Amino acid sequence: MNCLFEESDLLNNPIECFNFSSESEYFPVRPHWHYFMEMIFMTEGTAEMREGNNVHLLSKGCMILFHPKAVHSIYSADGSPVRYMVLKFDINRMNGTSTYSPKLRSIFRCAEKKDMNVFFNADETGKMGASEIFSKCISEMDTQKYGYDLVIRSELYKLMVEIIRCWQEQGFRVDSEAYAEDSRYDIYSITEYIDANMSSNIKVTDIADICGMSYSYFAKKFLSVYGKTCKEYMEDMRIYKVEEFLAFTDFDLTYISQETGFSDCSHMIKSFKARHGITPKQFRKMKQNKS
Repeated sequence: MNCLFEESDLLNNPIECFNFSSESEYFPVRPHWHYFMEMIFMTEGTAEMREGNNVHLLSKGCMILFHPKAVHSIYSADGSPVRYMVLKFDINRMNGTSTYSPKLRSIFRCAEKKDMNVFFNADETGKMGASEIFSKCISEMDTQKYGYDLVIRSELYKLMVEIIRCWQEQGFRVDSEAYAEDSRYDIYSITEYIDANMSSNIKVTDIADICGMSYSYFAKKFLSVYGKTCKEYMEDMRIYKVEEFLAFTDFDLTYISQETGFSDCSHMIKSFKARHGITPKQFRKMKQNKS
């Protein structure tokens, strides 16, 4: 299975939104798998999309969902050009949920185990408003104006909720198994835990324990999946959060260092300067001059 693996930058680019045309891109899309969840909405032509042993024919207005790690491929059904829109994202980083419901990753894992339908016809996608959601996400990704990531996430939440509602009409129920999934973390969902606890002094050994792994095995597995060590990831995320505080708030550096999990302000300044070549104050001034 590893020979079919498609590299994905889960850490730096957890969401991808784009248009695809068989006339300008490499096609057909041969069998492959990745850690992203992938949704495809057909806009032109007819495509044969294979997922495991299942074959689905998608024409204009149809949509398909590929779960993370599912082997899939895409071909033209009749040799004619095909065009479609694509949303790929790390569902483990989609943390929004209602107070009474399990996390979305838990619900979709249970739906996968219960073999819920991954193909949605034009009538179903029309009720979901899928075409508009795909187009909005791609537009936001292309322009990347302020808050574009929030807009994309909100649109993805909307689409995933509509998919769950569609499944419920087919008999799917959010049961106790979905709730049990919430408290389970593995190497693929552990970034969700790290992101939520970034401001506290979490250690890699503690994170390995939560995954039920020894420190050495966890370290090796994390590097294999994400392309960097867990310590490097936490440092990157802290710096990224510092950048956001500097660009969009007037909080002082001491407060920012506390909120981003640095041991003290001087450590934050040193780490930030090592990464950017300028101090946090210089970075803030640069951002203010651009606005």
